[in-house]
Amino acid sequence: MKNKLNKEHSPYSGKITFNDIDLKTTFRERIIIKKWVTNAIIKEGNELGELSYNFCTDEHLLQLNIDHLNHNFYTDIITFELNENNIIIGDIYISIDRVKDNAKQNNKTMSNELKRVIIHGALHLCGYKDKTKNDAARMRAKEDYYLSLL
Repeated sequence: MKNKLNKEHSPYSGKITFNDIDLKTTFRERIIIKKWVTNAIIKEGNELGELSYNFCTDEHLLQLNIDHLNHNFYTDIITFELNENNIIIGDIYISIDRVKDNAKQNNKTMSNELKRVIIHGALHLCGYKDKTKNDAARMRAKEDYYLSLL
């Protein structure tokens, strides 16, 4: 009998996890967000391997920023890419403190800002950059697009 699957099977389980590092979150939409991020990764032409979202405080993320990137400043997200070809594998660290502050500054809800940062990290793993003005505008447009799908 002929095999109906034409592509090689990936050794990865297609899994997204959410972890609280040094705080306790009340993130309620985990199943919806997992499906949303998975669909975005697929829509961007990739396959989900293993993706870990790690929620932490400013201080924890600052220490990661210093230790791994030699940056001594607060940030809302750090993405560690471990991709293999078009299989998305990575660890994403998100400062809940920064997300709360950004939400206030941008007159957004905490939930909306957290979703923006979550998709931002996934988009980084899909190859989007945000260091230049043009790249940042392109990233923001993609974030807005995926947020509109929720």
